[in-house]
Amino acid sequence: MPNDQSTIPGAENPEKLTGLRKTEIKKVAAGIPAVVSSFQKVVGEAGVQRGMKALFNLNKKGGFDCPSCAWPDPDDERSGIAEYCENGARAVAEEATLKKLDATFFAQNAVEELGKLSDFEIGGKGRIAAPMFLPAGGKFYQPISWKAAFEKIALELNRLASPDEAIFYTSGRTSNEAAFLYQLFVREFGTNNLPDCSNMCHESSGVALGESLGIGKGSVKLDDFYEAEVIMILGQNPGTNHPRMLTALQKAKANGATIISINPLPETGLMGFNNPQTVQGILGNNAALTDIFLQVKINGDLALLKAIEILLLKEEESNPGMVFDRNFIANNTEGYTDFIAHLKEQNAEELARLSGISFAQIQQVARVLAGKSKIIACWAMGLTQHKNAVDTIKEIVNLLLLKGSIGKPGAGTCPVRGHSNVQGDRTMGIFERPSEKFLHAIERNFHFTTPKKHGYDVVESIKAMHQGSAKVFFAMGGNFLSATPDTRFTAEALSKCRLTVHVSTKLNRSHLVTGEQALILPCLGRSDMDMHKDENRFISCENSMGVVQLSKGVLPPVSDQLLSEPVIVCRLAKAVLGRKSQINWDIYAEDYDIIRADIERTIPGFENYNERVRMPGGFYLPNCNRDGYFDTLSQKAHFNIGVLHDPGLKEDELMMMTIRSHDQFNTTIYGLNDRYRGIHNERRVILMHENDIAKRKLKSGDIVDLYNHYDGIERVAYKFVVVPYPIPEGCTATYFPETNVLVPINSVADKSNTPTSKMVILTIRKHLNVLSH
Repeated sequence: MPNDQSTIPGAENPEKLTGLRKTEIKKVAAGIPAVVSSFQKVVGEAGVQRGMKALFNLNKKGGFDCPSCAWPDPDDERSGIAEYCENGARAVAEEATLKKLDATFFAQNAVEELGKLSDFEIGGKGRIAAPMFLPAGGKFYQPISWKAAFEKIALELNRLASPDEAIFYTSGRTSNEAAFLYQLFVREFGTNNLPDCSNMCHESSGVALGESLGIGKGSVKLDDFYEAEVIMILGQNPGTNHPRMLTALQKAKANGATIISINPLPETGLMGFNNPQTVQGILGNNAALTDIFLQVKINGDLALLKAIEILLLKEEESNPGMVFDRNFIANNTEGYTDFIAHLKEQNAEELARLSGISFAQIQQVARVLAGKSKIIACWAMGLTQHKNAVDTIKEIVNLLLLKGSIGKPGAGTCPVRGHSNVQGDRTMGIFERPSEKFLHAIERNFHFTTPKKHGYDVVESIKAMHQGSAKVFFAMGGNFLSATPDTRFTAEALSKCRLTVHVSTKLNRSHLVTGEQALILPCLGRSDMDMHKDENRFISCENSMGVVQLSKGVLPPVSDQLLSEPVIVCRLAKAVLGRKSQINWDIYAEDYDIIRADIERTIPGFENYNERVRMPGGFYLPNCNRDGYFDTLSQKAHFNIGVLHDPGLKEDELMMMTIRSHDQFNTTIYGLNDRYRGIHNERRVILMHENDIAKRKLKSGDIVDLYNHYDGIERVAYKFVVVPYPIPEGCTATYFPETNVLVPINSVADKSNTPTSKMVILTIRKHLNVLSH
């Protein structure tokens, strides 16, 4: 049946093409082009003096943490040239921009008109300079005082029939201090409705690792890469999404590591890397990275891993004790016998066919792994956003357990997180399903009864708003609408709220698709100084490898109307809870050291927080896997028997995965180019195998519409340009957020409830210029 949801104005990027220009796919990443791109963006947005000051302090000890990805900084000396990548520089440029949006801008630009712009155009307008309010029935945001803004939020929250009618979302850029206060306020208010961006990206990793190994984080340090014998990179494109990782891979390769890359697309950064901080890199002497590239079909990873394990098992049976680490397995694991019995029931050749990889290549990988024990497995959202994502990640764990490759130098798990403090937010308690131990610590230290019922995650929050059972939506950062699945459904859900509130630095689409009333609360960014009584205060973050370090801004804010996130939470809590609160919010707003002291007495691993966070480079949090033990009920790691997922594609159907362009970080669009893939000045493209194009009687450059019919609902993304690309037959790739409209709200990963943005079933039709849509 057709989609009967009403179209929400401004819910999606406009269906306009900007003029595709194609060049050859690049064979090498970074180098001089990355340097030029970085400086052009920074100087263009912030000017030479302001821009260079920001870059000089980015990721330096005592400077500010990159607002882009969560790749760790080196523990020892950091680069004197540039301890950042191209995307980090662009993120800073957008934050350090001198362009600002004041009351005049909002008075001249109606919400509906702004909604007709693309996400790229919206994001390029500048920093929000003052609190803004959109009244019920209003067409323009209008200025509002901070006091009045908090009073409006308090009024709406306190008139709810239950605290569970409010949703409190968190983006991964929120600091430890702000996140801790935020969850404390929300729980004192009376709900665990704390969805966050983890629900849409690495929730599958957290579930899989937590159940298998006892901790939902990776186990390696950056230095482990330099000792590794093999590094496996699955479902990840570090050249675009985590460019500083390429430097670590290059060093690992120089130390003798074999790099195996597994991905449906041959991503440039994994194939070759010119390090712009070396003479060889500046001269353009291509440094190859990947030794073995396995171009799997979309969601072919689980079948591939099982096939590798079967071949390793056969070699182990021929040479007992020479392939598997039998002592490790006997002393540290359970479920091995059942797992081996399961492997023996599988057919390696059939698994190879399902994965899309030749059996000869799988044999090659098995030969490499057979004699190695220092193995690191890295992955990102190419694995986490599938129906069987949790089982796939547990299969990675199975492989590492067979080899004894956890809890030793040069080996372990490495889920590579996206946002720069998304892991820290979870550590601070941003979680809709908190443990009893965590809630008990809150009650012991803050003397209020915490809510025990599990809250809503992202998908559940969207459904609750759509059903009318959630009426207030509050977002601490992020671009919720553009990040979430099923865009029109989500837009309709947000529009049913009585109030939507966004704490933000820049304008985004979520400010333009609102509830009956809406507020934008402008906050300081990472690069901004947080001055209070002549002191420039710092906050702290946790990176992908569990290092907590300080972050102190260096730039004068573009407006004196901006508040820090911790202060916003404190003033919000005071307004909402009033005298009912058991907490002295004023003292937190005055002194961030007091926030950190209370984190220390609440969350294990933060002993001497204020002292250690001031040490150059910060400190590591405890990690049971890194220390060689497993915090499961049995105190042992678990082998898992994973189930393959067959989507059952019909003859005319294709599998689509959403990806980022190189000019993009998450939902932030820096430009219209994807230079590594040879795509310029256009984002509405669909990458297809030449045979799939021919089979549909299409050709390069044709304009097509994309359809998904999950649950009998027709979802359509109009006007995409066909681009031939080296991708497996039956597979396609498109950029998000433009195709998030096709990701069904009810299609989620087992256990983690993560939207399946990497396995969307499509049909394609040639676009007709009709007005019906």
